[in-house]
Amino acid sequence: MDLSARDVELEDGRRVPIEALGVGDLFVVRPGEKVATDGVVRSGRASVDESMITGESVPIDVEAGSAVTGGTIAADGRLVVEATSIGDDTRLARMARLIEDAQAGKSRVQRLADRISGIFVPVVIGLSLLTLLVWLLVGGFTGQALASGFTAAVAVLIIACPCALGLATPIAILVGTGRGAQLGVLITGPEALEAADRIDTVILDKTGTVTEGAMTVAAVTPIGGADIAMVRLLVGSLERASEHPVARAVAALAENPREVSDFAGRAGLGVTGVVDGHRVFAGRPAFALDQAAASDPERAGAVEDAVDRAQRGGATAIVAGWDGRINAVIAVADTVRHDSAQTVTALREMGLEVVLLTGDNAGAARAVAGAVGIREVIAGVLPEGKVAEVERLRAVGHRVAMVGDGVNDAAALATADLGIAMGSGTDAAMHASDIAVTGSGLSPVLTAIRLSRRTMRIIRGNLFWAFAYNVAALPLAALGVLNPMIAGAAMAFSSVFVVLNSLRLRR
Repeated sequence: MDLSARDVELEDGRRVPIEALGVGDLFVVRPGEKVATDGVVRSGRASVDESMITGESVPIDVEAGSAVTGGTIAADGRLVVEATSIGDDTRLARMARLIEDAQAGKSRVQRLADRISGIFVPVVIGLSLLTLLVWLLVGGFTGQALASGFTAAVAVLIIACPCALGLATPIAILVGTGRGAQLGVLITGPEALEAADRIDTVILDKTGTVTEGAMTVAAVTPIGGADIAMVRLLVGSLERASEHPVARAVAALAENPREVSDFAGRAGLGVTGVVDGHRVFAGRPAFALDQAAASDPERAGAVEDAVDRAQRGGATAIVAGWDGRINAVIAVADTVRHDSAQTVTALREMGLEVVLLTGDNAGAARAVAGAVGIREVIAGVLPEGKVAEVERLRAVGHRVAMVGDGVNDAAALATADLGIAMGSGTDAAMHASDIAVTGSGLSPVLTAIRLSRRTMRIIRGNLFWAFAYNVAALPLAALGVLNPMIAGAAMAFSSVFVVLNSLRLRR
């Protein structure tokens, strides 16, 4: 899992390979660059995208004294960082080891058909020999007794030929995985099907799984009677000049953006510029208050209420205005997928416990959980914490499915009894999963579990009828009622039945 930078700029301006960096060295991180390795900020201020570690879609602000993780990206601002760990000691390297250890520890599940055949075949061979011996004993070891006994023994072998048993599992898996591919569910093999059939708890990551994983404007609250059309035009135009992820969401407000001049940004705080002759500003509440020329108690109260309302809903509040007056509070949030609530309800109706597990803050996590109907929320956990939570649930007897999309979910996906990766997720998540789902929304996860359970029901049905046929026909064959020709036809019919039953999965 190679997600770190390949080279790095030292404080003196030289660029060196990442392998040449040592603990205690000072290196520079510029806007848009990856942080080369784990370290502590010694100077500068920036917003850093740590979504690969925390899953949180909103960048965090770092300054002197803040810890940063290798592989994360500086959205704006320039940082000078002192390296505190390199190579195999970094957080990314530890995450990779977690994934490898979890995958190595997953034992392969022996299929039910193999277990039955392992006992059934030697028993049938013994029964065939016993049939021949009984016919000889009863018939007095005559030629007729030998012929009849041999015919009955062959009929026993033919009728008990485990063709249907051998076909019961692979045919159902072949049809089930093929049907899954048509529905956008990619299943790795029989172990994934068996695991999906047994799970009782589903853990959902938040960002990119329950939510879209992209910031959008959730609400615009005009302040002091400001014209909302002016807010959209001026603030949206201003934010188009910024590269910050939150700014890109706000920029979508301006359908016909204007040119911006005299643009300036303060890392982690906000931006200013001139749009259509108005000096416009947008950013954090404290930054906006600094830009306002005069304090208006009534307007300040309205701003505080709007900011508080946005934050309670798990959104990021952007305070904006122009010409020295605050004119709007813009709530930016990660949008819940259109089918998340419906999918969560369906999972619970199937008797599954649903848990929201995220590295995001508790406020945002609770807001999303409330919107989709999830009762149990675990927030603010790093990748190691997600693994620990999966292991805790498994230790108390739960069969756990983990659904995620990011690098920060990969170790938990590999640790869970069943790992399901969203199709829009990272390569690391896809590699660590047992099932990958494509398409938009969360509903393919439900499809994957339902299809897996239906496939296992078909497999059990196939095994039951194949085994029942053998049990019912063996006494008839041993008594000489069925000759080998009829036994062969019956054996073929049982195999055809298993195939036809498996084909029901295509509907």
